[in-house]
Amino acid sequence: MSAVATVVPSATSVLAVCAHPDDESFGLGAVLTRFADAGATVSMLCFTHGEASTLGRSDRPLGEVRREELTAAAVVLGVSRVDLLDYPDGGLAEVPLERLATEVAAAAREVDADLLVVFDEGGITGHPDHVRATEAALEGAPLAPVIAWSLPREVADELNAEFSAGFVGRDARGVDLRLDVDRTVQRRAIACHASQANDNPVLRRRLELLGDAESLVWLRHPAERPRAGGSAVAPTT
Repeated sequence: MSAVATVVPSATSVLAVCAHPDDESFGLGAVLTRFADAGATVSMLCFTHGEASTLGRSDRPLGEVRREELTAAAVVLGVSRVDLLDYPDGGLAEVPLERLATEVAAAAREVDADLLVVFDEGGITGHPDHVRATEAALEGAPLAPVIAWSLPREVADELNAEFSAGFVGRDARGVDLRLDVDRTVQRRAIACHASQANDNPVLRRRLELLGDAESLVWLRHPAERPRAGGSAVAPTT
């Protein structure tokens, strides 16, 4: 088995594909900061306004609140472009995959993305919207490498035991990259999502358990290149 990498992958234009406002901060924030610090242009495609959340209820439409929170968080993270779509929160699995993939294809083309960043298979929390967003990314940009933010299995197991949650993790042997991270910028971005972060003990505990490290998995390795007939050559390392 090859050694686990510890250096952020080389990329010029990174597209993060997410289901909800706050996914880019709560989940991907530290990883996106590493890419931005390495000189990549970071963009984001978000499929829903997050209007179905049970947190942060107010007199204003929640989707409107979360749109504003996402805009603020993107500035903190150094995300240069945000495409916020209006698919139903909690209903992405019922939207035809081809339709969502078309949105990914358009965004990837417009920012000339050479790397997509997504949630791991299983959606990290088990949320069907997260799973669908990752499926759409893989389908919509079939020639681009796709790397996924993942949770160590021991972290997922601890969160599930403490909160009766549905986190999905990976064993260490399934991890391709392990990055040291500074969560300072991520925490500032999280604070922008006040409607979702202020009463969120699960988020606080996850960050505590992860410490200063994040795990990543290649869902499509850069060494995979299409053959003339459309199939791919798998990496040899």
